[in-house]
Formats: sequence, structure tokens, C-alpha cells
Amino acid sequence: MLRIVLTAVLLTAAGGAFAQELTAAQRDACMGDYEKFCKSVTPGGGRIIACLAKESDKLTPACKKVLAAAEKK
Repeated sequence: MLRIVLTAVLLTAAGGAFAQELTAAQRDACMGDYEKFCKSVTPGGGRIIACLAKESDKLTPACKKVLAAAEKK
């Protein structure tokens, strides 16, 4: 289920970078996951969100929550 949610977030954010697509609170919640799993990913084109989606089973609960909430908007 979460993989589907993250894929939806990826599709809606495909035009921008992680920092541009998420609020400050959302970035804060996912920053540790980003640094752990996706730091080498070049921002833009939804690549960071795609990386986070790929690692969805390893993300912190806080990051999963904000990404799921972002998908609902």
C-alpha cells in the first residue's frame, strides 16, 4: 500500500525536486531517510521521491506518514 502511495507522490512531484515539492515539516521528517538512502541522487524530476519510494519499506514512520499525507492533497 505504501509503495502505491509513494508512487503516486512521485508522479505528482515529477516536475520538481524534493525540497521544492514538500513542506519544511515534510522535509524535516524525511531528511534522515534522504541522507541515509538517497543522498547520492541528483535532485529534480522527482528522482529523490522515486528513491524514497524504492526504499519505502525502510523509511521511518514519520517520513512514511508525511509522504502519505502529501499524496492525499
